[in-house]
Amino acid sequence: MSNGIESIFKPYLEPKEVYKGGKNVPASNRKIYKLSSNENPLGASPKAIAALKKAAKKVDVYPDQTDIRLREALVKDFDGQLTADQFICGNSGSEIIDMLLRAFINDNDEVIYSNPSFLPYSVFSRWYGAKPIDIPLLKPNYDLDVKGILDAITNKTKVIFLTSPNNPTGTYIPKLVLEDFLDQVPKNIVIVFDEVYRHFADAEDYITALPYVKSGHNIIAINSFSKTYGLAGQRIGYCYTTATIANYIRQIHKPFLLPITSIEAAIGALDDRLFIEKTVKTIHDGRTYLMGRFNEIGIKYWPTQGNFFIVDPPIPEFDFTDKLMEHGVMVRPVTQFGAPGKVRITIGDQESNEALVNALKKIKADI
Repeated sequence: MSNGIESIFKPYLEPKEVYKGGKNVPASNRKIYKLSSNENPLGASPKAIAALKKAAKKVDVYPDQTDIRLREALVKDFDGQLTADQFICGNSGSEIIDMLLRAFINDNDEVIYSNPSFLPYSVFSRWYGAKPIDIPLLKPNYDLDVKGILDAITNKTKVIFLTSPNNPTGTYIPKLVLEDFLDQVPKNIVIVFDEVYRHFADAEDYITALPYVKSGHNIIAINSFSKTYGLAGQRIGYCYTTATIANYIRQIHKPFLLPITSIEAAIGALDDRLFIEKTVKTIHDGRTYLMGRFNEIGIKYWPTQGNFFIVDPPIPEFDFTDKLMEHGVMVRPVTQFGAPGKVRITIGDQESNEALVNALKKIKADI
């Protein structure tokens, strides 16, 4: 019997689609290659691990009240192109997305995003009473539908999510396309530009949000320490934007938000340029290797600028992921991301990539 408490529940928090992260490796006596969560195949930076171990001796005391030390380290990482008051740090890129929506969204506002995409864009928007508007990426290449987004803008539009490189498709927004889009968006709309995979992009016309932040556009760039830096378990991310926007958002930034281990690990990771270079090279080499093997085996894939591929499996996606798991390889179906029938495969180290290729050959041979 209800006690009446439901009368104060927010109607837009009724059970709907919920974001579910990738599965962890199950307990097993055999080797499992986890290519399902876009994690760093090299682990974490040795400098980050050393800093984390040192910080572990201080977990009995409160961490830094603010994120200023990490923001100052980010200023150095960005070669002084931004100031410390232009960065905001939080518990992962997802937490940053939540914080931004909390700062800008009111009931019945509209948020535009483009499927296939990272599910929290729409799920988190609903948490704050917004209406998510999906303007799908254009098939067959998953290009941004600039005209579709511009046509969908109303006086209720508050936030537009752009992602480059995009998860799960691996596609990106070329520089001229982005600039044309930014020139046409009304100035009272915030562009949230998710660039967490930026280190892996090598297209000549790929660009981050940095020059547009510097020129004063209302754009917020989301970044994470989970991918390139190998700190997914520490749950730390950040964004950068104009000082005006950052100072506004900082009003809802909680004190003592970041654990001391995360702060120190992130600062250590930023200081390890050699590890970052090794990570990027590993992904680029793996990307080239897998494209060649996919072509040989006959696996349809899309060119990627990330550390993963989206593929069109030769059998139904859940059968495909189950078959790969039988061969000790974990990958992820991405129907939940708005790409029904497709599967995302993370680029691993060479051993993992070879295990994937061998499994694919066996699956194809059995069809």
